[in-house]
Amino acid sequence: MEITATLIKELRDKTGAGMMACREALQQNAGDVQKAMDFLRQKGIASADKKKDRIASQGIIESYIHHGGKIGVLLELNCETDFVAKTDAFKELARNIAMHIAAMAPVYVSNTEIPLEIIEREKAGYKKIAIEEGKKEAVIDKIAEGKVAKYFEKVCLLDQPYVKDDSKKVGELVKETVGKLGENIVLRRFTRFVLGETAQA
Repeated sequence: MEITATLIKELRDKTGAGMMACREALQQNAGDVQKAMDFLRQKGIASADKKKDRIASQGIIESYIHHGGKIGVLLELNCETDFVAKTDAFKELARNIAMHIAAMAPVYVSNTEIPLEIIEREKAGYKKIAIEEGKKEAVIDKIAEGKVAKYFEKVCLLDQPYVKDDSKKVGELVKETVGKLGENIVLRRFTRFVLGETAQA
């Protein structure tokens, strides 16, 4: 199938990827835009994984106020250079994540921040339920692991399904932007304020 300029433009508009990357993705997928989008997404995630150990000390503090001033979010998003920090794509990512935090109320950035005793307590609770339900001993650990993964999706920002597109997680959204911008991006920290809510220790 001929890869036309119109097809390339359509894919660029949908993904924000460069012209050559869009052409390659369409060629690899016989002009199928949807498959080309998936191809670019996977390529971006693979590219992000290679960059994850690079130092990200630049970036922005993003603020977002929601629901008539009742919910507020402060977010620190880091990248490698001040140049990328000033791009529209980076700012948009920060804004979208701040909006997600306002809506979905995560507790941690990632599951590495959860104290081990909390994870063990959750796992023990799920095992107890599985035993009480008469599940076979061979599958109890597997059931508990699956439930813990669901718990991560509930409380960890990077593991949560993205509020604007639940086919991807917030962590994948970050990796896609890494693929587009070519720099490591680190979601450093966030604080979510709710009017009248007592701060938790």
